[in-house]
Amino acid sequence: MSNVSKEYKTISEIAGPLVFVKKTEPISYQELVSVKLSDGSTKRGQVLDSSDDMVVVQIFEGTAGIDRNATVRFLGETMKMPVSKDMLGRVLSGSGEPLDGGPAITPEKKLDIVGAAINPWARDSPADFIQTGISTIDGMNTLVRGQKLPIFSGSGLPHNDLAMQIARQAKVRGADEDFAVVFVAMGITNEEKQTFMKEFERTGALKNAVVFLNLADDPAIERIVTPRLGLTTAEYMAFELDMQVLVILTDLTNYCEALRQIGAAREEVPGRRGYPGYMYTDLAQLYERAGRIKGKKGSITQIPILSMPGDDITHPIPDLSGYITEGQIVMSRELHRAGIYPPVNVSSSLSRLMSAGVKRTRADHQNVSDQLYAAYAEGKDLRGLVAIVGKESLSEKDRRLLDFADLFEDRVVRQGHEEDRSIEDTLAIAWDILRSLSKDQLNRIKQEFQEKYLKS
Repeated sequence: MSNVSKEYKTISEIAGPLVFVKKTEPISYQELVSVKLSDGSTKRGQVLDSSDDMVVVQIFEGTAGIDRNATVRFLGETMKMPVSKDMLGRVLSGSGEPLDGGPAITPEKKLDIVGAAINPWARDSPADFIQTGISTIDGMNTLVRGQKLPIFSGSGLPHNDLAMQIARQAKVRGADEDFAVVFVAMGITNEEKQTFMKEFERTGALKNAVVFLNLADDPAIERIVTPRLGLTTAEYMAFELDMQVLVILTDLTNYCEALRQIGAAREEVPGRRGYPGYMYTDLAQLYERAGRIKGKKGSITQIPILSMPGDDITHPIPDLSGYITEGQIVMSRELHRAGIYPPVNVSSSLSRLMSAGVKRTRADHQNVSDQLYAAYAEGKDLRGLVAIVGKESLSEKDRRLLDFADLFEDRVVRQGHEEDRSIEDTLAIAWDILRSLSKDQLNRIKQEFQEKYLKS
């Protein structure tokens, strides 16, 4: 650990948000730094890299005004997040400062923002259903406590609208448990910030939420810190206050762009498409902070949202995320153009933990979901055939499947921005449209469920 009273005037280089300092003693990784400028003002920073002859410091407020005469002081501690039970209902900046006009947080604890990795042996299997009120998620790609289920979107698609709707509507069912949302927005515009704040206040969702907002014109370094502040808050609520916490991270693409920007400033050898080679590890450090711990009542569930550049699902950001997370919800530009909200492409979406979640919903849930998937896939395939031979050439059975695909998109996928559907509502709609198929086409649903739910 460094000597906290020691100051240096050994800045050798300034590059983008980074300051390179020659050192004479060991400095800890991620140690906090204070930089005193020539005009007497100070800026905060953090050690990004440390070697025998050089320390790389990332400056949170940007390096404008820093020159080689600036004094660098190493503070001997890492960055911590002040947490307390009174954080619910607060709107904070990307660095944890109040944006809502309220006082600074009076901490009950200060926790290291890097967090502690969950021992794999201590992890409990995710199982309990979380209801988002969105049919394409609850009915077709069920979310469970402790899961990491990202939303893959594209530029211009309404992923922020969907994020807000999930933040408003998400709830745990059954037992009387405390539920909270930690909403982390990175690299958003000022207009998006105002929209988020108004929506949280208008709907009353803010009382059960902690909101972190990092703006596009904030330093890239802050964007690296913001999700860690949010996840540290979530860990405190889940594992010390026994709450069920849903963390929504939007947009991870902006976070990864900040990683690339800092990597370029450090003159690192780039990996795929210019992103740092350690981006997989960095994303894993965020995603793996979700989960449940044996013996603890609370849980952390994550919905990271990322916009795929060029709608390319093979782009490094969605590609690497897919290896770490348990499925994905994919948004469709085609459905968006057709005026369908939320434009979720269920054919490309998957929740790997759905089989655990449906055990806590209703007995017919898995059968209904399987049948919807199968019939919708066949109906979509027939659309291509109709474009060639015309609908009149189809058999009666195929016409039913073709019409079913339209019904599915119009009834199950499409819903209002304020429409909060229970899982029972979603299954009722599903059974209603399944009646349009003949009995022999319902080959994935047990006879007992058909007899119970197909009655008019």
